[in-house]
Amino acid sequence: MKKYLLFDLDGTLTDPGAGITTCVQYALRSFGIEEPDLSQLECFIGPPLKDSFKEFYNMDDEQAQKAVEKYRERFHDTGIFENEVYKGIPEMLRLLQSKGFYLAVASSKPTVYVERILEHFNLRKYFCVVVGSELDGTRVNKDEVVLEALNKLFSYKPIQHNQVYMIGDRKFDIEGAKALKVESVGVTYGYGDIEELKAAKADYIVRSVEELQKFLMRGVEEENKPEQEQKTGLNFSKIWTMLFYFLMFMLVRSVVTYGVDYLCVSLWDKNLPAWLDSFLFVRDPAAWEEGADFAFTGNQTVLKAILGFIGGALAIRKDALHVIKTIAEENKLRYLRKEGGKSYLLLAGATVGSALGLNIALELTGVVDKVAAYQAVVADQYSAHFLLGLISTGIVAPIAEELLFRGIIHNVLKRVMTTQVALFFSSAFFGLYHMNLVSGLYAFIMGCLIAYAYEYFGDFKMAVAVHAGANILVYCLTYTPIVSSGFVSWPVCLVFAAVAIFCLQTMKRKKDVF
Repeated sequence: MKKYLLFDLDGTLTDPGAGITTCVQYALRSFGIEEPDLSQLECFIGPPLKDSFKEFYNMDDEQAQKAVEKYRERFHDTGIFENEVYKGIPEMLRLLQSKGFYLAVASSKPTVYVERILEHFNLRKYFCVVVGSELDGTRVNKDEVVLEALNKLFSYKPIQHNQVYMIGDRKFDIEGAKALKVESVGVTYGYGDIEELKAAKADYIVRSVEELQKFLMRGVEEENKPEQEQKTGLNFSKIWTMLFYFLMFMLVRSVVTYGVDYLCVSLWDKNLPAWLDSFLFVRDPAAWEEGADFAFTGNQTVLKAILGFIGGALAIRKDALHVIKTIAEENKLRYLRKEGGKSYLLLAGATVGSALGLNIALELTGVVDKVAAYQAVVADQYSAHFLLGLISTGIVAPIAEELLFRGIIHNVLKRVMTTQVALFFSSAFFGLYHMNLVSGLYAFIMGCLIAYAYEYFGDFKMAVAVHAGANILVYCLTYTPIVSSGFVSWPVCLVFAAVAIFCLQTMKRKKDVF
């Protein structure tokens, strides 16, 4: 939430279409140019007038200056008031002022006209600073206007660039903001369309005054509530919601896996094609566990896991996607600005560093060799066909588990506690779900990273991507000789840990999720 707001005037606070276009029409007529279609003159709304006359009517510097003077001849007393305030603007400004925001106007229109318009529409009282261009032709570029507004807004003290939004409807507003290193909010209800604002790389784009107000007010209501009212706290209903979907997921998954086992047992003495028999069964009694009457291959175990995950995911899919969609809709104003490629690279670095650093650390501490349950899981997983194991570990399991743990459990917890606490507890639950020390510890730490990625990008697909990426990386590396080489060492572990920490700290500097 930023407290210093710079507003453009034309196309942002007021609709000046009729006044500007008729005055441009009047100025052009003095040059013998007839333009009966006023919509063709809307391109003059926003940029400096002199530049527009030169650009759109090929005037030289002297002609453009004379056109500006003719424009002002009509604008001074008539065109200035052929204007109207956008619906909802006075109410929004009143609310922002009452909540402690510092409001300013930064317009390319001459300051004297800006002041008259604001006074005429009773808006001047909301702004502590009003800056425009000068009648003598100075300070007409938007970056100059924005700089002067910032200087006055901060009383010529150091400018807090990260606490400022520049709000406008044209590319000139966005470019002026970028030149001064402040974030920009483009509005499409004015005279610049969404394509123009995207091309100018506006940080955020809103489509109405109502949406602009909601965007600027993000977090204000929550901050002003008493702490005990901000979150309702866990109650039986929320606990039951999480347990219900967890139990449904586990029940369906168990039913499917037991069903696959039953089907395979019934096929044990059947005359199966050789490839299917060798795919499912171990026929050599010497390889069976003591007292066993039959044995399955790792392929059967992994196939059973795949089908179990699919069954569990299908059981909760509809409700999980509904929760994910609802949360995304509620938080869409937090994620109007799309993250650049650098953020994705940093997340990839954090994922690789965390996954490899943790696995190497667990291997070096000897914990891996001491947990029989983990060894059994790994033995089954890596005795299966590589592609089958990759599908299970890298695709099916991440999608199914993310629907449950981030899609439902994390989002339900966010309703009743802070995001940080929800992240911790949903990740802890994810760790306990794995039911062995090694997998549980790894899942807890990676679960924190997965939930952070979800909150950072506001996109459920990013949670799945981090989960799947980490699983695929570790799974594939296990099949290479690298794991038995000097690669598994404390120096390498520390390097990967440092990469993960650096990437996460850089992401935090770019955007503070919490």
